[in-house]
Amino acid sequence: MKRALIIFAIVLTVLAMAAGGVAGWYVYTKQPQRSGALPLKNLSARVNVRFDERGVPHINADNDIDMYRALGYVHAQDRLFQMEMVRRLAQGELAEIFGPKLLDSDRLFRTLGIRDHAETVVANMDLQSPPAQALLAYLDGINQFQANNPAPIEFDLLKIPKRPFTPKDTVAVSGYLAYSFAAAFRTEPALTYVRDKLGPDYLKVFDLDWNAEGVLKAPPPTAALKSQDWQKLDQLAQVSREALATVGLPPFEGSNAWAVSGKRTASGKPLLAGDPHIGFSLPSVWYEAHLSSPGFDLYGHYQALNPMALLGHNAKFGWSLTMFQNDDLDLIAEKINPENPNAIWYQGQWVEMQSREETILVKGAQPVKLTLRLSPHGPIITDAFQSTLGSTPVAMWWAYLETENPILDAFYELNRANTLEKARDAASKIHAPGLNVVWANAAGNIAWWAAAKLPIRPENVNPSFILDGSTAEADKAGFYRFGDNPQEENPARGYIVSANHQPKPKSGVPVPGYYNLPDRVQRLNDYLRDDNVKWDLKNSQQIQLDSQTGYGPRVMRPLIPELAALVTDPLERSLLESLAKWDGNHSLNNIPPTIFNQFLYELARAAMADELGEAQFANLLETRVLDAALPRLAEDAKSPWWDNRSTPAIETRADILKVAWRATITHLQESLGKNATDWGWGNAHTLTHTHPLATRKGLDWLFNVGPFPAPGGRELPNNLSQSIGPAPWAVRYGPSTRRLIDFADPAHSLGINPVGQSGVLFNRHYQDQAQTYIDGGYLPQHLSAADVKENTRSTLTFNPAR
Repeated sequence: MKRALIIFAIVLTVLAMAAGGVAGWYVYTKQPQRSGALPLKNLSARVNVRFDERGVPHINADNDIDMYRALGYVHAQDRLFQMEMVRRLAQGELAEIFGPKLLDSDRLFRTLGIRDHAETVVANMDLQSPPAQALLAYLDGINQFQANNPAPIEFDLLKIPKRPFTPKDTVAVSGYLAYSFAAAFRTEPALTYVRDKLGPDYLKVFDLDWNAEGVLKAPPPTAALKSQDWQKLDQLAQVSREALATVGLPPFEGSNAWAVSGKRTASGKPLLAGDPHIGFSLPSVWYEAHLSSPGFDLYGHYQALNPMALLGHNAKFGWSLTMFQNDDLDLIAEKINPENPNAIWYQGQWVEMQSREETILVKGAQPVKLTLRLSPHGPIITDAFQSTLGSTPVAMWWAYLETENPILDAFYELNRANTLEKARDAASKIHAPGLNVVWANAAGNIAWWAAAKLPIRPENVNPSFILDGSTAEADKAGFYRFGDNPQEENPARGYIVSANHQPKPKSGVPVPGYYNLPDRVQRLNDYLRDDNVKWDLKNSQQIQLDSQTGYGPRVMRPLIPELAALVTDPLERSLLESLAKWDGNHSLNNIPPTIFNQFLYELARAAMADELGEAQFANLLETRVLDAALPRLAEDAKSPWWDNRSTPAIETRADILKVAWRATITHLQESLGKNATDWGWGNAHTLTHTHPLATRKGLDWLFNVGPFPAPGGRELPNNLSQSIGPAPWAVRYGPSTRRLIDFADPAHSLGINPVGQSGVLFNRHYQDQAQTYIDGGYLPQHLSAADVKENTRSTLTFNPAR
């Protein structure tokens, strides 16, 4: 018996070792190759790729085409699944691999028209132009890797078939980028609901810049939207909000960037800083690579399926981006012909809408047919949700679909823009989405261009609302000149700062948009305008990592006296006193930011949810207009929002404050603990890098990285941003990198990736920067030949295939 047990144990051990060996071999076959030699078809000469300590490839080639082909191969090694996901999202093909739960997302993206638009753009593309040749070589590198190597683990789990990547995929992904900027889906239905259902007194708290009604005379409700229409718009806003989050793909949310001239720096040369604020995901959005060939050298940050760096620098120049936040998308309610439901009233006559049919493949279910209609204003986006068909079709006018938008050419040129004139010309080719290009060079120039095609709308029309398509308010008379856009070149103040705030164009051209709070840019400006400071890489880090603005104290200032009269419990009074003295700092151990952010949510809910209903309130929570509305609401004791419509009494501000404070304390005690010493910001506010497969039960622990206690917060310079909502808070977006370049010594610039360079599970660079990032650390971005050589950890050589 004893002998049998021993034999059985040995057999189990051997089987376990065999299984472990098979698993180990399986994981090994999925890893990127970073050393040795590989044949690569279509190369004209050998290409050397040195990988540094962070897994960043430094590619050296004899010509640009070979360089881009090698970039495609090494990019795919680390990010093939990310590439597959973004092309499927942009073209409405996620349900094919995830099943019916992603059907609404696919419906939305098919309705946006990105897929059809990409086909048109590629058909008109000059494939012999240098940008197109670079794209084709890059895609060839991706496809050669995919064809000759095992598929990523995620492909196996989801049973994703391999398909070649094409220029259409790249163009479509630029549409996903533009869509992620578009706040109109979330904002315009909510604001229109407030205007049409609640009235102008309720609209006053929203900072809409000019006439809140959109025209000089108050217009009637937009095209008499009915309850079914509001349900559909609610669903549109919800799917728009959830589409990217569901599959772990990062939306572009905001950014900080500044350029300081040599007269304000310690080195006497310009200094460039940038940290684009993008949704956190795994892998992160940027793939870093240093490319060099005769006449070209650039350390860049690359997006999936794009061979042009969207952020970059070299020894002579560099640039960063922030989101312009201009409103380049209008929702337009169409008037239907009562005798012909396929005709709408447009410019004084009935016009037939065009239609086409598309098929969405759904894993585990029958294919879904989708009929898409197109009015003269644009796609009928409410066709995405035919199950809740209302009577009023809502069209989408979108600059991305209405402009030439040679964005591939723009960034090809920006990657080579070593002079002010070249950079300005490159920026002028960015039509949509709107981007602020902040640029500097070693020759001493600094500049900023708000790059976008700005539509000429009728005078006094406010596109913050759904427009009436049967009138002229939805018409566009063309686009303003690029020279009319907000921009600055070498301003006398000696610095430029861009933080998604509303610009003031010298041309006087109106620039409506969904801009972020001014508090963040004000904080940055307060630092940069200090004449007693000479800026360098060290003190610039302090600005990027700053976790304070005046927003919290600004909201609380008019409310503290009233709360002081309402709060009687000794412990709660001490918490209120700490909040009254709070300077707005969101450091890890600080308790007041936890109380404030919970109270902010409870205040919004108690004041607004009864008027809006749950669906519209949820949509409003995801908009930027709410951030600006809450301080205005706090200051106005007579606002109609204070009355709770669900009760017969007429509530005052004091009544709502009492409700909000009690709800705040109760929720924090239930979620974080009875003892307020456990309410430190780091206990309530955490960052987890989430993989698309983490929604599958049991896979989150394997693929996700985190959680990490996170400093910073919503609309702070260190914009590790959470939604307005109840504690605990998950960080949704924030600095997707932090870059600092001093052009006195650009070879020793600094940067950081939020999680790691590789998207391949179990790779050493899958999460090797995550702790450094959350701790506020920086790492070198090697540029000079000597530094690259010194920090090379392995070398991969591509040889022309025989």
